[in-house]
Amino acid sequence: MKFDPKNAASILFGIQSAPPKSFVQIHNLHCQLDKNPCNRKMTIEDVTPIPRRSCSSSNDVAAPLLPETAGDEVAYDEFNGASFSGAVFNLATTIIGAGIMALPATMKILGLVLGISMIVVMAFLTDASIEFLLRFSKYKKSRSYGGLMGDSFGSPGKILLQVAVLVNNIGVLIVYMIIIGDVLAGKTEDGIHHYGVLEGWFGHHWWNGRAAILLITTLGVFAPLACFKRIDSLKFTSALSVALAVVFLIITAGISIMKLISGGVAMPRLLPDVTDLTSFWNLFTVVPVLVTAFICHYNVHSIQNELEDASQIRPVVRSALVLCSSVYIMTSIFGFLLFGDDTLDDVLANFDTDLGIPLGSVLNDAVRVSYALHLMLVFPIVFYPLRINIDGLLFPSARSLTTSNVRFGCLTVGLISVIFLGANFIPSIWDAFQFTGATAAVCLGFIFPASIILKDRHSKATGRDTTLAIFMIVLAVLSNAIAIYSDAYALFKKSAPRA
Repeated sequence: MKFDPKNAASILFGIQSAPPKSFVQIHNLHCQLDKNPCNRKMTIEDVTPIPRRSCSSSNDVAAPLLPETAGDEVAYDEFNGASFSGAVFNLATTIIGAGIMALPATMKILGLVLGISMIVVMAFLTDASIEFLLRFSKYKKSRSYGGLMGDSFGSPGKILLQVAVLVNNIGVLIVYMIIIGDVLAGKTEDGIHHYGVLEGWFGHHWWNGRAAILLITTLGVFAPLACFKRIDSLKFTSALSVALAVVFLIITAGISIMKLISGGVAMPRLLPDVTDLTSFWNLFTVVPVLVTAFICHYNVHSIQNELEDASQIRPVVRSALVLCSSVYIMTSIFGFLLFGDDTLDDVLANFDTDLGIPLGSVLNDAVRVSYALHLMLVFPIVFYPLRINIDGLLFPSARSLTTSNVRFGCLTVGLISVIFLGANFIPSIWDAFQFTGATAAVCLGFIFPASIILKDRHSKATGRDTTLAIFMIVLAVLSNAIAIYSDAYALFKKSAPRA
């Protein structure tokens, strides 16, 4: 039988092209094929390209930005799924944000015993609410939080979820940028100027002013990290972010132990100091802080969809919650032990004072810089679901975001610009997002998952599920109504003119 190189190439590679002129060329092409891991499973009998794990389009809100159809060339990349450790770090980074700095202040209100107990209870409730989402997503074959809300409540439910993520995440990211500006560039409050780290090191210059620092950070850190189209691409920055939070914890613990040995620390209060009805209602103001500290629900499906083994998502969630709860408890104990009743709402502000120990100023700067860097690396993890949900809200019928670089780029630039302008021109936004952010966070963390259970379109909820869902909704609505009332009353009383 006469050998035809053209037929050989067609059989081996499934192509119709110019025939190789020799067996050497055929051999070389075959070697190239073997070196490409995406093509090793191809045989003569099966010459159809095998795409890697594909994910839903932008219509399925909060799903990864991987294309679904074989026509999207990105579907043929070499991504084989995210690792367990990478998923844990990404979820832990989603959880640990600015909330960690407010936890020592919750100990001042609740006392150590009740405060630590509440952190543990909130971790268990978060685990239960995420379990609701994952289990019912499996029943309803939904690949995202938004898809699950849409299945339960139709289009209004899906839109409500998108709006909640929009309000929560934009508010959180503006606050992150405000904190970074305060730490590095300083701020003036009530006529008193608090020096930033860079201002203290180098003096006042145009390049270490607030606007310049935030612009450099936005262009040099936020914009590049926001350009990744897979959340797993952020696993190394997430690991570094968690490490920086641990550095903050170690420094705080070290200072507390040094002062404890030298007798410079008083015995912390173990139980809340309730003397009247007002102090009792004040206990509920910590609930939004604790809820916000554990919010990560909007990223769980994205992380699951990219896992190499999607069944590992439950161990991933529990590992991340154990890690974050441990960091939260230790930070709360040592932060409250160090500053006692002088603990401020944002414990980072306490590190702007004289610690009364050798190298105190160096340790102050180390704490503040490590935390600023931590927030810089948390930014892209929180930004990722924000972009997906705003895309689903504005372009509900569009294809996957990866298929349109123009849409992806415009959304990224637009959202970062809004956050940058908000942090520069409305720094008092913190007070506003104490209300909107807490409300949206409570909806995302407890009210929406519990509502899905109570709706139970497919009759899969157990009696225990229903009881726990009712408890979540009652706790969330009641405690946050009281907290918002208390905060509003305190704010009104503070701003009212004195007689």
